[in-house]
Amino acid sequence: MPNGLPSRPAFQAMPAVAMVLVVMLLGVLLWLLHRSDVEEERLTLIKDILWVEQNIHFHLTSDEEKLAQLAADLGRRSLSLELFENAGHALIANNPEIQRLTLRGDDGVLSVAVPPVQGEPSGFVPGEQAPWWPAFQLARSTGRVSWSQAYANANNGMVFEAMVPVYQDHDLVAVLSAEISVDSMLTHHVPWWVAEKYKIEVIDQGGTVLGAKTGVQLTEPGASHQVRLEPPGQGLSVVATIYASEGKLVRNVLAAAIFILALLALSSLGLVRRHLRRRLAAELALSQEHAFRKAMEDSLTVGMRARDLDGRVTYVNPAFCHMVGWQADELVGRVPPMPYWVPELLEDTLRMHHKVLAGNAPRDGFEIQFRRQNGETFWALVYEAPLIDAQGQHTGWMASVVDITERKAAEEMAHQQQEKLQRTSRLITMGEMASTLAHELNQPLSAIASYATGCLNRLGADNFTPEELRPPLSKLVTQAQRAGQIIRRVHDFVRKSEPRLQVCSLRQVLADALSFVDPDARKHGVAVVLDKQVSEALVDGDHVMLEQVVLNLTRNGVEAMSGLPPRSRRLEVTLSAEGDSARVTIRDHGPGIAPEVRENLFQPFFTTKAEGMGMGLNICRSIIEFHRGRLWFEPHPDGGSVFIFSLPLRSAA
Repeated sequence: MPNGLPSRPAFQAMPAVAMVLVVMLLGVLLWLLHRSDVEEERLTLIKDILWVEQNIHFHLTSDEEKLAQLAADLGRRSLSLELFENAGHALIANNPEIQRLTLRGDDGVLSVAVPPVQGEPSGFVPGEQAPWWPAFQLARSTGRVSWSQAYANANNGMVFEAMVPVYQDHDLVAVLSAEISVDSMLTHHVPWWVAEKYKIEVIDQGGTVLGAKTGVQLTEPGASHQVRLEPPGQGLSVVATIYASEGKLVRNVLAAAIFILALLALSSLGLVRRHLRRRLAAELALSQEHAFRKAMEDSLTVGMRARDLDGRVTYVNPAFCHMVGWQADELVGRVPPMPYWVPELLEDTLRMHHKVLAGNAPRDGFEIQFRRQNGETFWALVYEAPLIDAQGQHTGWMASVVDITERKAAEEMAHQQQEKLQRTSRLITMGEMASTLAHELNQPLSAIASYATGCLNRLGADNFTPEELRPPLSKLVTQAQRAGQIIRRVHDFVRKSEPRLQVCSLRQVLADALSFVDPDARKHGVAVVLDKQVSEALVDGDHVMLEQVVLNLTRNGVEAMSGLPPRSRRLEVTLSAEGDSARVTIRDHGPGIAPEVRENLFQPFFTTKAEGMGMGLNICRSIIEFHRGRLWFEPHPDGGSVFIFSLPLRSAA
C-alpha cells in the first residue's frame, strides 16, 4: 500500500463491501420490524380473543342464572304452563342466542317447548343415543346446571343445551333446558370490530368447526390463538385467526422492493468484470469446442454435406471430399449442377435435389449414384435433415452420405445366388420327377406311333379312301400337341430367366403346378383335390416362381402320405380370398410335423429327409416374401400338416 493508498483490488472491493453492509443492515432492520409487528400482533390477538371469550362467558353465565331463576319459579308454581310460555318468550326475545326452551319430565320425555314443536325438537329420542342425554342425567343426579355437548340440529345448525333441574318441595319434578345456537351466539356476542380483524370460530375437542364469524375476505391466514369456552365446556374452544392487513402488505412490498434494488445495485458492481471473465471463458470454450468438433468431423467415415435453402454447398467434411475426390474449397459455394453428379443421370439427380429442397426427402434416406473426380461412379445412401440455427430458423439441409457400392455389389451377388439356387431347386425337382414325366410323355408318343402305323397300313389297302385317315390323323395331332405341352412346360419351368412381375392368375398357377404333380400323385396313389372358393385371384407375380412354391409344397404333401392306407391319401389344395389378400392352403393327412422340428422348418439346410438338401421351404418362403406375401405352417388337429401362403391381390396393391 504505497503512499498510504489502498491497493487496487482493495479499492475496487470497497463499494461492494459497503453495499453488502447496507444490504445486511437493511435485512436486520426489516427482520426487527417484522419481529416487532409479529409480537405486537400476537399480544393484540390474545387480548382480543380473551375479551371475546369473556363476553361469551358473561352472556352464557347470565343465561344460566336466568334459567335457574325460571326453574325456581316453575317449582314454586307447580310447573305453570302459562308462566313457562310467558317467561320463555321473554327470555328468547332478550337472549337471541337461545333458540328454544323445553321442559322435560324426570324421564327425559318432552312436556312442552317454546316455541312449540312437533315431537323432539332435535330429532333425538330420550336415551343413550340422544347427545343431550348425558347432560340431562348429570343435571338430574347433581341438581345443578349441566351443559350438553354440541350436536347438529336440522333447523338451527350446531347447538348445545343448558340443563337446569326443577324441584318442588325438594323433589325433582322436571328439567328445564335451553337450546343455544353456536352461530347465533357468535353473531350477537362477537362485535363487528373483532370480526373485521379476525375470523372467530368455535371448535370441538377434535378440531371440527361448529360455527364461525368473520368480516374479512379470506386471504393468507396469519397467527391464531385458542381459548377454552367455559361454560359450556365439553371440549369447546373459541379460536381467533388473524389475516394480514393491506397496510402491512404494502409496507412489506415496499421493503422487499428496497431490498431487491439494493441487491441489484450490489450485483451491478460486478457485472462488467464478470461479463469480461465470461466472455473470455466463452471464447476459450468456443475455440476448444470448434477444435473438438473439427477433430470429430475429420475422424468420421460418413460424408457430411450442408446446403443452404438455395441448394448452395456451405460445408463438406473430409470424408465427403475423400469420397468424391474434390477438395472442400472446390465444392463450397457451388450451386447445381454439382461436379460429382453423374451427367447421364443429371435429370433424375436434379429432380431429387428439388424434392429435398422442398422438404420432401424420404425419411429412410434414398440411394443415388455419384461420380468421383476420376470419372468412377459409385452408389451412395443419403439421409437429409433440416439445418436449424441457434435462433431456431431453418437455414438449409444437412446430409449424411454413405458409400454403399460394396453393399450393392453384395446384394446383387446374393440375388444372383438366390436365383441360381431357385433354378437348381427346379432342376432337382424335375430330376426327381423324371421317371414320372417320362411315363407321362411316353403315353402320347406311343399313341402317335400307333396312329401313324395304322395310317400307313390303310395306305396299302386296296379299298383305301383319304377320308378314313382324317380321324386317326386328328387324334395323332392331339397327342403330338399334348407331348409338346409337356415338353414346353418342363422347359419353361427349368429355363433360366429373370424374375418378371406381371399380372398373374393364381388359379392358372395352381392348375399348371398340379399338372406336374398329378402323375407323381397317381404313382403314389394320392388323390389331389382342388377347391376354388373364388373364381379368380389376380396378383402381381412371376408365374414360374409361384408355380415352384406350389409344386414344392404339394410334392412334400404327396411324399408325406406315402406310408398311409390308400383311402387316407388325400391332398387338399384351396384357393380363397380374405380381405385384400389371396390365400392358398395345402393340407395333407400325413403324420404331421413334430413340435421340436417346427421352429426350424424354414431354416436353410434343415431337412428331415434322408437325401434332402434342406433348401426347399427356405426357397419357398424367400419367393413368397419377394412377392410381398407370407408363408407359414399350421398343425391340423385331425392330423397332417397345413402350409398356407398369402399374397396381396392386385386390386388391393
